[in-house]
Amino acid sequence: MSKTLNILIIEDSDENARLILQELQRPGRDPRKEFRYAHFKDDVKQITDLTKGMELEGVITNVTNFGAFVDVGVHHDGLVHVSQLADRFVADPKQVVRVGQVVRVRVLEVNEDLKRISLTMKGLSSKPRRQRKGPPKKQQPQKPPRDERTYTLEDLKSKFNNR
Repeated sequence: MSKTLNILIIEDSDENARLILQELQRPGRDPRKEFRYAHFKDDVKQITDLTKGMELEGVITNVTNFGAFVDVGVHHDGLVHVSQLADRFVADPKQVVRVGQVVRVRVLEVNEDLKRISLTMKGLSSKPRRQRKGPPKKQQPQKPPRDERTYTLEDLKSKFNNR
C-alpha cells in the first residue's frame, strides 16, 4: 500500500530533504520526548474530597505574577501562591514552573463556599535537585561565641565612655 504525501518544505536543503524522507520511512514513531501525565487520585473527584495536608499530583494550567494554578483532578484549579512555589525566594513564577508541567502539591486550605483551594509546592520536589558544579565552597571561619552576659545601663556607660 502506498500513500501520497504533499509536503511543503520551507527551507530547501539536501539535509532537510534527507531528514524528512528518513522520518517518513518510519511511520508511527514519534521523535518527541516522552510526554508525562499527572496521575490524579481515584478518590478525589470534587472539592469536598480534598483535605488539609493531602499530597497530590497535578498539572500547571496557568502561570501569573502572583503564582500558578494547578489542576489536581477536581473541577476547580488550586492556587500555589508565589511564596509557596519553592523552598527559596521566587521573583518570577515563570522561572520556576510552566504551563503543562506535572508537579507535586500539598493542600494548605480548602474553602468550599468560595471554591478556593490553596496549595504549596514547598518541600515537595518534582525532580531531584541539581548538584552544584565546580569546586566545593570554602568554609567560612567560625566566629567566636558572643558574650551572652546581661549589662546594666551603668555598665554600658562606663564601658563606652572610656573611649
